[in-house]
Amino acid sequence: MDDSAAALPPDRRRAVLRQAVAVGAATATYGVSFGALSTAAGVGFWPTMALSLLLFSGGSQFAFVGVVAGGGSLPVAVATSTLLGVRNGLYGMQVARWLGAHGPRRVAAAHLTIDESTAVGLAQPEPAGRRLGFWATGLAVFVGWNLATAIGAVVGDALGDPRRYGLDAMAAAAFVALLWPRLTAHEPRAVAVLAAVVALVTVPALPAGLPVLAAALVAVGAAVVAAARAGRTGDGAR
Repeated sequence: MDDSAAALPPDRRRAVLRQAVAVGAATATYGVSFGALSTAAGVGFWPTMALSLLLFSGGSQFAFVGVVAGGGSLPVAVATSTLLGVRNGLYGMQVARWLGAHGPRRVAAAHLTIDESTAVGLAQPEPAGRRLGFWATGLAVFVGWNLATAIGAVVGDALGDPRRYGLDAMAAAAFVALLWPRLTAHEPRAVAVLAAVVALVTVPALPAGLPVLAAALVAVGAAVVAAARAGRTGDGAR
């Protein structure tokens, strides 16, 4: 954790740490779901743990398991989870401006750059608070997520075939539950609904996993259009 966090007043430091722990605890509940869904879908305990330890991106992990549970191939599962994980790289470019991590810390920061750590860091008004919020939240989520994954994996391994309980569909439902509260503006929600419609329409025609990629392309196309629109607006302002 950044030493400059010690410069924060004690009350601010406690407030940031409370926020980080609360976010870590809330996120851990999804880790239980992921562990159970993953092992019940046949991924296995240790591969499930490897996904949480090394990939460490809830949306990407749920997408991976959703493709596997639906009978999709491993390359399609990897491509889907990778596409959804691109957002973390975009977060990294923003976080790097104020985090000031170098050497081994930069590597650790890259691994901990997720939705939650970025959001809590950006929510703090002072530089030291942003750094403390990022590190504390990233570590809280990492520890809680992996412990919860292990618990869920043990439970999921005892459940057997995920189709007996509808767990193959629950992977997609859990991913939507994780994503939807973060879509606060009308435009992102409209894009999400359109992407869902594309996925549903293409399910009967495409192999498992490819409808997710088709839906992701809708989001990518929307982002390109939004960037082009912003560029035209900027040119007009100049």
